[in-house]
Amino acid sequence: MTATGMNHFTVLTDQLEQTVSFYKDVLKLEEGYRPPLGFPGAWLYTNGAAVLHVVAGRPLPEEPAGVLDHMAFSATGLASVVEILRSRGIEYTLRRQNESDVWQLFCFDPSGAKVELDFDPSEPAPD
Repeated sequence: MTATGMNHFTVLTDQLEQTVSFYKDVLKLEEGYRPPLGFPGAWLYTNGAAVLHVVAGRPLPEEPAGVLDHMAFSATGLASVVEILRSRGIEYTLRRQNESDVWQLFCFDPSGAKVELDFDPSEPAPD
C-alpha cells in the first residue's frame, strides 16, 4: 500500500465561527456537508473535496502546532489575499522561494495553526 494523495487536514479550535470565517474569507474555501458526528465542527471544501475539517468542543493542545509545522495550499490572487489579511489585522510573512520564485505567504489562523499559501511567480507583488 502506498499513499496516493492528501485527503484533508484537521484543525482543533475553541473559536469555531472565527476559524471557519478565516478559511472562508482568506482561502475562499466553502463550507459544505458534514455528517452528524456528535461534536461541533465544519468541513471546508475546494474543488468538491473536503480538504479541511475544523473540530470544536475538544481541549486544545498547549502548543498549537504540535509536531505539524504548517499546512500549505496552492492559491491565486496574491494581492487580494494580502488585502483581506491587512483588513482583518492578520500578520503575515511574504517571500519568494529560492530558484522557483514562487510567492510563499505564511500566516496563522485564529487557533494558531500555521498556514502557507503558494502563488505562481507571475503574480504581481502586492502594494
